[in-house]
Amino acid sequence: MRTISFEEADPHLNWTAIANAIHAGHLLPKAQIGDLLLQEAPNALLSRGAWINGLGMAMKSMSVFPENNELPSIQGGVLVFDDKDGSLKAVIDGILVTKWKTAGDSVLGARLLANPEPGTHLMVGAGTVAASILEAYHEVFPSIKRFIIYNRTEQKAHELAKQLSPRVPGIEVASNLQSACHNANIITSATMTIEPIIKGDWVAPGTHVDLIGAFKPDMREADNTLLKKSEIFVDSRETTIEHIGEIKIPLEEGTITQKDILGDYYDLCAGHINRSTQAAITVFKNGGGAHLDLMTSLEIYKTIKSYVT
Repeated sequence: MRTISFEEADPHLNWTAIANAIHAGHLLPKAQIGDLLLQEAPNALLSRGAWINGLGMAMKSMSVFPENNELPSIQGGVLVFDDKDGSLKAVIDGILVTKWKTAGDSVLGARLLANPEPGTHLMVGAGTVAASILEAYHEVFPSIKRFIIYNRTEQKAHELAKQLSPRVPGIEVASNLQSACHNANIITSATMTIEPIIKGDWVAPGTHVDLIGAFKPDMREADNTLLKKSEIFVDSRETTIEHIGEIKIPLEEGTITQKDILGDYYDLCAGHINRSTQAAITVFKNGGGAHLDLMTSLEIYKTIKSYVT
């Protein structure tokens, strides 16, 4: 059994390989997944398990202690088990897996759904996820020469741009979200908002919209106008439709129907569906899930085995 830390693995990983691993994982039999949430307010322990026949098993457990001062508020790890004999193959840092899974999930969605050769990417939000997203899109889409960051607190956007500019050229900061949305070929949103901030009237034909931030039933980043004028896809029907406000709320309101969710990764990776035309607006909801943690963890494990014997 191997223990893999963030510091050991992070420098050896790349977004293309992670996206490829998630793609390949969705060509295998459909994952069994299950979640367990334990809470002693304001703290929580979330455990998410997945089993993919022919690939392996994983259990990701993360503690959330929002009042921590000396330690990170989120800590945990992923147990990776062998599919053939059930043996424990690895224990991997949970923050490492989450970082590479989250951005790898989104960039694969864009690789499958965005129009070819995008030139401008807009990042809405300037938190921890934003840095990974910008690096991922820079690697996977070499055609993107202009990266725009918009954040409610503009100073944080400037700080992120300064931090990333040595690795991601072409970064600028926008002060007007409407204008930035209109000029982007790909829009990624990773905020903690409850009320929608991405307006459909701002999004031009042919744009791909990558939604990450909402993860609870009361959260959403895109308004009804955007959903009604778009072709909607999710990474996983099981982890998004009944659980995340981005999809759950407009379904309950009758703004969209189940038929408007055109596909998830099992459909997209098999080539069963794609955007209908170059002028279509595509919306992709990144909801995560333990099966994506499993796919990512095994790619991390494979990479580290090749570097460290």
